[in-house]
Amino acid sequence: MKTNRAILAIILTLVIVVDQLTKLYIDRTMQLYQSFPVIDGLFSITYLRNKGAAFSFLSDASWRLPFFILATAIAVVAILVAFAKLRADQRFAAFSLTLILAGAIGNLIDRVRMGEVIDFLDVYWKSHHWPAFNVADSAICVGVAMLALDMFLEERRIKKSGDEPSCPA
Repeated sequence: MKTNRAILAIILTLVIVVDQLTKLYIDRTMQLYQSFPVIDGLFSITYLRNKGAAFSFLSDASWRLPFFILATAIAVVAILVAFAKLRADQRFAAFSLTLILAGAIGNLIDRVRMGEVIDFLDVYWKSHHWPAFNVADSAICVGVAMLALDMFLEERRIKKSGDEPSCPA
């Protein structure tokens, strides 16, 4: 598992670095709210700042920043605990948790450094926009989807084999 941990550490670092470098690039080369189409009618790069969570949730709350920093710190600890409880053969779950952890850390860096998160990936259809997001958000979403798939496949494996689910102590 040591080799796997080294690979996961590299992936973790790579996702955080790419997230931070893309945000830095957007911040240094674009004006706030500036946008340019990449795929006309579907995808643009648009410089936004989000003080809240997904869909700007709690962006106007006076207590939002300490709340988000604390919630993210707790999530990071929970992910590390879950990671420590994985079996050596749970590489897919480990990779999933690594992506989630990297995304959480990437957005935590922004919140601590600036009090908000830089978003710039703008997906839309005509006038209907999905909330803008960033590399960290993408890593979290992909990691959560992969983890859900892993849990589903593990459940099927357990049912098929008749084994009891293994629960680390």
